[in-house]
Amino acid sequence: MIKGTQLFSASEITGAVERISDMIGNGFGGDFRECALVGIHQQGVPLAAMICDRLKEKYGSAPVLGKLDISMYRDDIGNRKRLPAIRETEIPFDVNGSSIILVDDVLSTGRTIRAALDALTDYGRAGSIRLAVLVDRGNIEFPIRADYVGMKSTPPEDQKIVVRFEADGDPGIYAVKWEN
Repeated sequence: MIKGTQLFSASEITGAVERISDMIGNGFGGDFRECALVGIHQQGVPLAAMICDRLKEKYGSAPVLGKLDISMYRDDIGNRKRLPAIRETEIPFDVNGSSIILVDDVLSTGRTIRAALDALTDYGRAGSIRLAVLVDRGNIEFPIRADYVGMKSTPPEDQKIVVRFEADGDPGIYAVKWEN
């Protein structure tokens, strides 16, 4: 059970995924041959899969799906108390010239996205990179913005946003006190 305030329900997550999927689908006209979704570990990965599923339902096709681990690209790696868990990166397509949509659950400071851009460019030079997020917190420290946003929320600075999908149990989006 999450100890925090629920900001959005599971059904609101579903609605936000549909909005993001519709924006992406409309932008590509349902033609995803040159497009790829890349989920950022951890919660960006299941979110990207949900978006792909929705696009396939609506258009009969979906972008290629990838997974990106950014653990070693973070600018706070030396400040953490524990070593990061390294997860598998899967980029099953040629990055060069591709239209890539990075997918993450929450856009807060922009540091995760900066690290993802660094990691992704190690695989090649994309034709374009866009960003899709479930929640935009509006707490940006870097000049980064999302192109596709499911919802916005601005909890107090001492709280982080935690996204839990069906597979996590207690699905919803929560504001939780930061733990040091």
